[in-house]
Amino acid sequence: MKAVVMAGGEGSRLRPLTSSMPKPLVPVAGRPIMEHILLHLRRHQLRDVVATVQYMGASIRNYFGDGSEQGVALTYSVEDSPLGTAGSVMLARAQLNETFVVISGDSLTDIDLGA
Repeated sequence: MKAVVMAGGEGSRLRPLTSSMPKPLVPVAGRPIMEHILLHLRRHQLRDVVATVQYMGASIRNYFGDGSEQGVALTYSVEDSPLGTAGSVMLARAQLNETFVVISGDSLTDIDLGA
């Protein structure tokens, strides 16, 4: 199974923090939010991850690269303009040829993804 991390939003409710960085890179407990998410996905054997990016997407790609430091295979689906959740998944559909789970790029959770 694959995972899609929705990481393209502007994070307007977190301004001024998100004026200089995208919301998935905002640090929580010493790590960017999205890093916590990627590590959570890895713990549940979800190692094939597609991140949908738009707002400051280059910053996310530069930070995480191919995801190898987090133990996942990370690829990107880049939006030219905001598409919303359904639009982002549709844009990434070529990379989603099997069952997948979608998680928001700002969701800090310990939910059992294997349940």
